[in-house]
Amino acid sequence: MWPGRLARLSRYRRWPVPLLVALLLAQMAAAMVTAAVQQTPTIDEPVYVATATDYLREHRVRYNPEHPPLGKLLIAAGVAVADPRYDPAFAGDQGEVGRHLLYESGNDPWRLMLWARLPVIALTLLSGLVVFAFARDVAGTAGGLAGLALYSFSPDVIAHGSLATLDVPAAGFVLASAWLVWRARRRPRLCLPLSGVALGAAVATRMSTLPAVPVVMLLAVVSVWGAGRGGRALRSAGAATVVAVAAVAVVWASYLAVDPRLRFDPAEPVPAVHGLRGLLTDLLPLPPAYRAGMRLQFGLENQHWQGYLFGHVYTGSRWYYLPAALLVKTPLGLLALGAAGAVLAVAVRRLRPVAPYLLLPPAVLLAAAMTGSRDLGTRYAVFVPVFLAVAGACVLAVRRRRTGAPVGLLVLLVAVSSLRTFPYYLPYANEAFGGPARTHRLLHDSNVDWGQDLGRLAARLRQRYPGERVWLVYKGSGVPSYYGISARDPRAVAPERVHGLLAVSDSAAAKARGGLAELIGSSRPVGEVGHSITLYRR
Repeated sequence: MWPGRLARLSRYRRWPVPLLVALLLAQMAAAMVTAAVQQTPTIDEPVYVATATDYLREHRVRYNPEHPPLGKLLIAAGVAVADPRYDPAFAGDQGEVGRHLLYESGNDPWRLMLWARLPVIALTLLSGLVVFAFARDVAGTAGGLAGLALYSFSPDVIAHGSLATLDVPAAGFVLASAWLVWRARRRPRLCLPLSGVALGAAVATRMSTLPAVPVVMLLAVVSVWGAGRGGRALRSAGAATVVAVAAVAVVWASYLAVDPRLRFDPAEPVPAVHGLRGLLTDLLPLPPAYRAGMRLQFGLENQHWQGYLFGHVYTGSRWYYLPAALLVKTPLGLLALGAAGAVLAVAVRRLRPVAPYLLLPPAVLLAAAMTGSRDLGTRYAVFVPVFLAVAGACVLAVRRRRTGAPVGLLVLLVAVSSLRTFPYYLPYANEAFGGPARTHRLLHDSNVDWGQDLGRLAARLRQRYPGERVWLVYKGSGVPSYYGISARDPRAVAPERVHGLLAVSDSAAAKARGGLAELIGSSRPVGEVGHSITLYRR
């Protein structure tokens, strides 16, 4: 009798954990789907959706070669359900092809974009399970739940996980690779190849994850070396080789999935790259289209981009841009717990074994991203809050009775901060910097205004300003007329002719100079849309 009762009691004690995991992921799914339904296409999305459609219909690598195919193949799964009309003979660059697909081919952009975004949302939720598993391995079930809560309420992860883009999928694959190579300490035969597959998936999604390859190979060596068995040198070399070969195989497989004949017919010219970069590109055992994409990325890095940080416009890049932007856009509770967990992982002997797996991949990727020339948003470092969520769980691995209440309070603060910004996750800023209403004064581009609120602007104009003359400065890839916005560009006429309602994307306002700056300065703010577009009265 007693064994039966104990078994039933044990089952009752276990069921709350799956339920809590499901609830956390369900609220995250609701937040992402809401954002996906309400937001118009952001600047990059039409390119990815058009490329995914071209993969499906023409089976060729022609558009957007600067990013490998895997993430866009994921998007293509949703595009296949939407089954859009597509004209493969349309001539234009990748941006023009995207606009033609969404707005000029008889498709419903709302429906097409939702279906394109849903696979990324699904992968973001699956990455949440990896966060839970990794954190549970380090800090027990309570730590797993805390890590998942920090992840599932992270505004940056929700914002970019709800878009048909590549940043969150790549971050999730890197995290999975780090977790699997950590588990390879006990099950190397299973976990080492799987870690290589996850690493290859990251590299086959975004080239910016390439610096993670030597890091994970080194961690594979650490995992096998720490096992303490004979023949360490040979086994360690074999472990690194398994990871590398699996990763390379996934990259090749992603290109073969698009076109088994591996043809490459770029729509735009590929620049030549010389010197060390050119030599490195030529030596990589990757498909020709991948290496051409690397040359395109190097060409983009050679351009002079305009940045905006804390109210200052500048040309070029600032090495501290990403750390500063992450301080603004990461919830305070996540910053506190992630920093404390990182310190404890290094300082506490029991946690030191996990420290390299948890801290080295994001540190190396962040250092590489900080050397880039494009200060355009924390999406280039969205892996930071992902790894911080796992690091935050480490706090519960030490003196849980003393830390449980403070950790619970900080997790609650993260949840409250995230819920307060719903459904405007892209322009999120934490409370120390004034919240999402003030983000546009500190940052620009995908941190605030990525063209996502054109549909909301159309609804606002219909509801509150019907029949008024509208002037619009819009930064994005949407087509205003499709959403019923009849507006002129105020920069095309003399300032004295601009009267009525002036709508300006906050990224354009942040960097306004000359005539636009004068127009804004002589106008009266009367409202805002989604914390990304400001309305002025003239």
